[in-house]
Amino acid sequence: MGKAIISKKGDLKGYGTVWLYPEGIANILSLGNLQKKHRVTYNSTLDEGFLLFKADGTAWSFRPSKKGLFFSDVKGDISHTFINTVDNNKTKYTIKEYSDTVCAQSLQNIIGRPNTQDFIKYMEHNMIPNCPITKADILHAEDIFGVNIGSQKGKTVQQKSSRAVTTIHELPTEIIQRHGNVTLEADIMYVNGVPFVFTMSGSIHFCTDELIKNEKSATISMAIKQVILIYHRCSFKVQHLHGDRQFEHIKNISQSQTLSST
Repeated sequence: MGKAIISKKGDLKGYGTVWLYPEGIANILSLGNLQKKHRVTYNSTLDEGFLLFKADGTAWSFRPSKKGLFFSDVKGDISHTFINTVDNNKTKYTIKEYSDTVCAQSLQNIIGRPNTQDFIKYMEHNMIPNCPITKADILHAEDIFGVNIGSQKGKTVQQKSSRAVTTIHELPTEIIQRHGNVTLEADIMYVNGVPFVFTMSGSIHFCTDELIKNEKSATISMAIKQVILIYHRCSFKVQHLHGDRQFEHIKNISQSQTLSST
């Protein structure tokens, strides 16, 4: 140990005037003085150690040495552009503020991932019962975590798709020869209270659904005629129709067919 007399001053880029001892292995900066001029953060989970944020948007890091002293090597480029990461961003907030931002992000995901503007609107108009967060929490969450990716999905400009090419293959003659005579099973089914005439052929298991506006005889008869016409266009012959009493009145809708209801 010894003593040294320091009589020189220098200008440290990004900090200002400092006392300079050229023969020394390091120059000591006061953390108290640093905090007076710049925002300084420290997080034990970060590799950077202490971060000093300068006015030009860059950050100056002080990493711990093997002996535990924090230092910055001025021989190289002491400044580096600050990259916005979650760990770095959350150091700007208190533990309570960060906890509230996590809650805000979770709630945003639960209600369908609206964008930030809509999320704030829902909160301000009391559209979310017993909402535990504030507008500030929502803005802090976007600052820390960035724009919610889920809120962007499905909202990008749709690219023009390539032209669809449709290939139609002729029905094999073997199918017509073996299953040309068709027997239909028919019934009335409902989807959200809306009636449909449902049919399925017994051999080829082809299914159809015909929307009907009511269950009158003429309406059901027209729906069945449309189904039979589809089969006829493909060279099939509908010979039998099996259904309940709702189809009793249409067993003779085509004189060229032998239709029966069961």
